[in-house]
Amino acid sequence: MKSKSVYEERPWLKYYPAGVPAEVDIPDKSVSQAFDEVTEKWKDKTAVIFYGRKISYRELREKVDRLTTALADLGIKKGDRVGILLLNSPEHIIAFYGVVKLGAIVTPISPVYVSPEIKHQLEDSGAESIICQDMLYEGVEKTGVRLKNVILTNIAESLPASKRFLGKSILRGVYQKMAAPSPDLFRREGFHQFGELIKKYPPSPPGVEIDPKEDLLNLPYTSGTTGLPKGVMISHYNVIADLEQFRAFYPFLEEGKEVGVGYMPFYHAAGQMMALLNGILHGHTQVVITTPDPDDILNAVSAYKATNFVGAPTIYEFLKDYEKTDRVNWKNLKIVASGADALHEFTAKDWKARTGVTLHDVYGMTELVAVSHGSPLGRVKTGAVGIPIPNVMGAIVDPDKDEFLPQGELGELVINGPQVTRGYWNKPEATRECEAIINGKRWWRTGDLARMDEEGYFHLYDRKRDLIKYKGLRVYAREVEEVLKTHPQIKEVGVVGERDIKVGENVKAYVVLEYDARGRLSEHDIIEYCQEKLTPYKIPRIIEFVGEIPKTDVGKVSRRELREMEE
Repeated sequence: MKSKSVYEERPWLKYYPAGVPAEVDIPDKSVSQAFDEVTEKWKDKTAVIFYGRKISYRELREKVDRLTTALADLGIKKGDRVGILLLNSPEHIIAFYGVVKLGAIVTPISPVYVSPEIKHQLEDSGAESIICQDMLYEGVEKTGVRLKNVILTNIAESLPASKRFLGKSILRGVYQKMAAPSPDLFRREGFHQFGELIKKYPPSPPGVEIDPKEDLLNLPYTSGTTGLPKGVMISHYNVIADLEQFRAFYPFLEEGKEVGVGYMPFYHAAGQMMALLNGILHGHTQVVITTPDPDDILNAVSAYKATNFVGAPTIYEFLKDYEKTDRVNWKNLKIVASGADALHEFTAKDWKARTGVTLHDVYGMTELVAVSHGSPLGRVKTGAVGIPIPNVMGAIVDPDKDEFLPQGELGELVINGPQVTRGYWNKPEATRECEAIINGKRWWRTGDLARMDEEGYFHLYDRKRDLIKYKGLRVYAREVEEVLKTHPQIKEVGVVGERDIKVGENVKAYVVLEYDARGRLSEHDIIEYCQEKLTPYKIPRIIEFVGEIPKTDVGKVSRRELREMEE
């Protein structure tokens, strides 16, 4: 019998706060069962606040049940995939649970997707029905995909009558050129209005038997940084497990007593986990914000006395310098956490200097439902994403072999736990590429380069695919970005490798300067700045000044787009 590795010994357990268990029992129930239980228990409590409009758990349950009844009558059945192309709104929550209670599978689509991306997801998932924001339907129409059911909703449906005008302002910006579809559209076969379906059908959904471990709940698609996006198979059990693990790790977040602000997009794993799943299924009140306007976020945290806040690093990077941030007494919140992307150390330090509050990092990915690591309350280690939450084992392995690396060495982070996906939809080869079988256990390769320190805290360095190889030497894009961001005249930066037949790849930095530095700070100045802070081979050989750095819709630097610019 092989002896346990240092990772299997779980050295991080000694840093668990008192009362946090190493293991928790995972209930054998479906997400739809959990939804029914919580909406019955907290029926008189406010579930959602949407620009002043309050919706109780009783009303939420009734609308979900009415929609589920309607979907069944439209011919949607257990196992069918249903696309959800919606902005953050009560309708998004209702649509999600309406589909789930029918035993169908949600495939959430990014609202910023263009037609070819929407087409790929609809065709790859096999979705024949979609619940869509009316302002976004044009992108679906252009795909040419034939759908059996198209259910359209308007952003103003749940707004208070006195605030219906907000419907247009909420959609300002990326959606401002889009127009609501013509009423004639609803004369076409298979087209329905979301609100009318809820009014028409009774709250009497059919009973559906669900096997939590076998039946899929969710089919989100990865960002597609390496090729076309892939569908990630998430079961009811995966979700229930991650929820129980998260609740055990942060026991001070009490059922039925918390208020959260849902601004991160609900289609994304982070927004879906914190608002649609953890928030709703634990009886919390969710203040829903459609677009990440900083004033709306600050007003929501203050006005509704939020008890916890989870945001992407970009929101903290902005708020730490924003004049209105002090309107919120952040010390009144139980926890303020960062997730969905790597948190720069300087962002965390500047945030604490501004607010007096420590940011607690949370790590996860779509293939893990959402969360596998977190910073224990009051036990944050600068530069680390935290430690594995209950029932999770993390380890560092050779990026090319199924072998553990010694503690402290840099390698690929792998995860073993009950929330790990069974794999990619209809892509067994891609699934096998992400699996490592060591000591009889199945580990999921995250694609993140990391190390575990002597206390069991994990430190991320970069994505494996973002590794730059200069003359055979490894350069981590994030490390170079961290250094460049310390320059007082650099606002934003993105680093990638530029192919060079002589050296393999040169380090190239795309730089956005502060306004008053434009035309004054040169490429030479930046390279000279790096000479005292980076080993020579890590110093950018090429600097390109740009007006903005492309980002994903959750605020991450999109190195894929930067690489495409190079190509």
